[in-house]
Amino acid sequence: MTPPGCSRMTAVLAVWLGKLTLLALRALGRRGNAMPGLVVEKVFPRYLATALARLPQGVVVVTGTNGKTTTTKMVATILGERYRVLTNDTGSNFVRGAITATVEHASWSGWLRYDVAVFELDEAWAVRFVERVAPQHCLLLNVMRDQLDRFGEIDTTARLLGKVAAATTGHVVLNRDDERVAALAADTAAQVSCYGVTPELRELFPNDEELYGGPVTISSVPAAVELRTLPSPSHPAATLRVDGTDHDVVLRAEGPHNAQNACGAAALGLALGLDVDTVLVGLAKVSPAFGRGQSFEVDGRRVVLQLVKNPAGFRQTLRTLDMQTPDAVVVAINDDYADGRDVSWLWDVDFAVLSGLPTRLSTAGTRAADMAVRLRYDDVAVEEIEPDLEKALRSSVRSVDDDGHVVIFSTYTAMWALHAVLQRIGTALS
Repeated sequence: MTPPGCSRMTAVLAVWLGKLTLLALRALGRRGNAMPGLVVEKVFPRYLATALARLPQGVVVVTGTNGKTTTTKMVATILGERYRVLTNDTGSNFVRGAITATVEHASWSGWLRYDVAVFELDEAWAVRFVERVAPQHCLLLNVMRDQLDRFGEIDTTARLLGKVAAATTGHVVLNRDDERVAALAADTAAQVSCYGVTPELRELFPNDEELYGGPVTISSVPAAVELRTLPSPSHPAATLRVDGTDHDVVLRAEGPHNAQNACGAAALGLALGLDVDTVLVGLAKVSPAFGRGQSFEVDGRRVVLQLVKNPAGFRQTLRTLDMQTPDAVVVAINDDYADGRDVSWLWDVDFAVLSGLPTRLSTAGTRAADMAVRLRYDDVAVEEIEPDLEKALRSSVRSVDDDGHVVIFSTYTAMWALHAVLQRIGTALS
């Protein structure tokens, strides 16, 4: 049924407007992940609520500072084992991105043939989203210092997530090991469950206070899903505990942070009524999300692209090197608006892990020289400083053997540019 104030014909016109805008942008060679949604929102502001009200299982919102894109993909893949899932898998995580995904996947007659929508949303835009559409379920990941020029201090970000929790009508899943997130249980009338890691692993997953020297705290809150062991070269599966039983799952998305994200996604799947076996099957199918551990082959070498955007995320992503030592590492830092203009956060990342690696290291991007200076303070030798991203990539690939392995740690806009280059000169592996 069409909600009051938005007729069936209006909804159809909104879909046509969005689809035609999207087609025009694609014809011009642009991604068009946000503009169609912005146009529809301006002309038909009630469209999104109209369209999503028809979904039998409602809407799931995934938000937090780190891990949104990969965790959203995990949730969508898990729920896809039972339901038809609509999601904004391009990483466009403003309200306009959700609108674009909705009009793109609707039929020209306006129908959405899906059971549930799973949307990744930026912390601030998640609040604007829930003012339009009350989610049935939400997964709140963490609160870290990120883009202080946008969000201010992290207590502000926590309050934003609290508004999302308060608007959720069915089930809220919280990270018990982030004290600011765990406290949001008091902000919602919805059912609450938590996920977390075993006490033995807690120091590997610091919350914001712990990241800056605070003592590690162990939560006594029960976890619907708990991470018991991390993947290792000798045992490549992560072990998740559900209802007192341990289950192994091999995750294609590498890194300790993704094992933690998998627990959150699994807890959300259980909250929607899926059984443990179905959840584990879904998790095992999840390939790395766009730019988050994606692999490419370039001239016989494997190149892995890893997004980094704040101290906590960078520190966790560096730990992907625990599983395999690359032959070359590129750290690509831009300072465009989408990256955050203030890159002083790089001084809060511990790069000492790079100093002991037998690896060629270079820096790239608009702040390549600044990054090289930062690394020098951690006694990390930089062999090349090349602001041009494509030149830096090609130089690193040429520097390693035919079966070599290159890892690129990249901020957001540099990641998009490098991804385009890799698609042009290489072959996607995952």
